[in-house]
Amino acid sequence: MSQKILVYDDDADILEVCATILRMKGYDVECKDNCKTLLLDIEKYNPDVILMDNWLPDIGGVKAVQLLKAKPIVNNIPVIFFSANSHVEELAREAGADFMLKKPFDLKDLQEMIVTALNKIS
Repeated sequence: MSQKILVYDDDADILEVCATILRMKGYDVECKDNCKTLLLDIEKYNPDVILMDNWLPDIGGVKAVQLLKAKPIVNNIPVIFFSANSHVEELAREAGADFMLKKPFDLKDLQEMIVTALNKIS
């Protein structure tokens, strides 16, 4: 069974690029453009890694990561926080994310980050 990646980003182009690249690498990918049903999404999809953008409608990426990291049933899922914000490192730390990736990112860097995150849980 392939490993599952859940991607949150409000930019349809980024969702499409991430999904296409990661699916070509053999991952099962689910994309969401908001966090309205964050915990339900995670519970239903049961991802191995979550990619979380900073700029999301509703609660935003920082609050979304804090929310899921506060729930013991899902807080062990590695979260890669990604953003074009110049303070992405600080935001990722504030959120409690496991990893961070600055946009625009190299697709190779994305793939390496996914592998690193997956290795954290295995």
